[in-house]
Amino acid sequence: MKNSPLKNSLFGIVAWIVALVLFFPVFWMALTAFKTEQGAYSPDLLFRPTLESFRDVFARSNYVAFALNSIFISLGSTVLCFVIAIPAAYRMAFFPTRRTQSTLLWMLSTKMMPAVGVLLPVYLLFKSAGLLDSIWGLIFIYTLMNLPIAVWMSYTYFCEIPGAILEAARVDGAGVLRELWHVLAPMALPGISSTALLLIVLSWNEAFWSLNLTSSHAAPLTVFIASYSSPEGLFWAKLSAASLLAVAPIMVMGWLTQKQLVSGLTFGAVK
Repeated sequence: MKNSPLKNSLFGIVAWIVALVLFFPVFWMALTAFKTEQGAYSPDLLFRPTLESFRDVFARSNYVAFALNSIFISLGSTVLCFVIAIPAAYRMAFFPTRRTQSTLLWMLSTKMMPAVGVLLPVYLLFKSAGLLDSIWGLIFIYTLMNLPIAVWMSYTYFCEIPGAILEAARVDGAGVLRELWHVLAPMALPGISSTALLLIVLSWNEAFWSLNLTSSHAAPLTVFIASYSSPEGLFWAKLSAASLLAVAPIMVMGWLTQKQLVSGLTFGAVK
């Protein structure tokens, strides 16, 4: 039964309202970033824009160093996630056992544990291993943080691929690596791409571990933003400018790759 024009219009209006509500904080942050520190507390929409806060941010901090750390950590943890997740998902999707589902549920349950509950042992382990304020340490902890999602999503995409295709590849003499690289990877590419984008976003936005395990050398953009919160108070204009500089790269990437992201998340949804 087709939806009536009235119902479609109502759904469209609701969708626009939700989108505007979600976008408003970003809009207000961008607006505040171009105000003076005194004008940041004013709700005025009409004002004379200034780059004063951005100049102060660049003068105070090395933005490029923070951004490069974020890029390296996000990409590094995503690659390491796939190195571990794809073989695990391959094994569970095509050679399942009676413990496969319980293993997947156990992996997913680890995401429900509050990170602060394991902060002390993780901190002591990192201190003993010399990984505090280390890029490789953050790559390692971000990989552990995102691994359940990577395994679950890869497993879901692999389950949509008929096992007969792999059997045909084995008959032709393909080994495990060839199956993964020449058969599974091309067929599950939309799903793998969307998973990679999601992992990059999660790593880029992660603040808890970066604030507690780094200080200066390996600090990503989340630490860069937090540095504008001081005992003297919050400098809203400078904080907004720093936040805008931090979220702008990942927002642009999301806008440019939204088609791939949507197609990957709906991969296998319709047969």
